[in-house]
Amino acid sequence: MTLADEIRDFVQQNYIEPARRRGDKKITIRAGDIHRDMQLKSRMPAVCGAIGTKKFEEECGVRLIRRRGPTQGANVYFTFEILSSDSVES
Repeated sequence: MTLADEIRDFVQQNYIEPARRRGDKKITIRAGDIHRDMQLKSRMPAVCGAIGTKKFEEECGVRLIRRRGPTQGANVYFTFEILSSDSVES
């Protein structure tokens, strides 16, 4: 499993799925929070790259609706629309 895969899995399990269970329609995730929570060191570009992809959207059943902040860095905020669980591939 690549680091990108690990990041996507972590975000799905710790951010997306809890929000989906709560019934949230949108979620905003800060790259620095993921980096901190995963206890990564100097891997911010990997975090931004992993969750800023179509692959992440497809795997997690979300749609990126806004990205703000620098290109890569702790203060990149990703806002996703959480699609219904019916549209998520298993």
